[in-house]
Amino acid sequence: MKQFQADGQPTAVADRDGVEEVLARMREAGGRATPARRLLLRVLFSEGKHRSAEELAAEVQAQAPDVNISTIYRNLDELVRLGVVDRTYLGGGPAAYHLASAAHGHIHCEHCGAMTEVPDELFDDLARVVAARYGFAIAPHRFAVTGLCADCQ
Repeated sequence: MKQFQADGQPTAVADRDGVEEVLARMREAGGRATPARRLLLRVLFSEGKHRSAEELAAEVQAQAPDVNISTIYRNLDELVRLGVVDRTYLGGGPAAYHLASAAHGHIHCEHCGAMTEVPDELFDDLARVVAARYGFAIAPHRFAVTGLCADCQ
């Protein structure tokens, strides 16, 4: 049973349980529970924010300096493939990674970098238009609409 703090953030017990659940899924898919993979998952579960591969690597390397960034990228690719992590592209910047959760899209401020998760329903009209005109099904949780937040306008 996962436990949460009063502010809704997962406790260390929930983080540990989540890491173990993901590692079990990886083992079922033929993967291994390596120390680097376990550490990356702990970092991902530690905060709910979106981070680049480089930011995640820095957090992992602060605890295990011998973990190469290529290891981080390979593990992130595997976690995305398993549906554990979402990769979101924020304009022209690097991809941002975060634990997969309830479906949501993103709005991203090009000036200050603030990112806000918004319900997928916000993009329903866009999805219908793109499907009707181009025969293409978008996945709103995999990209961000960029612009300027209220503070930067």
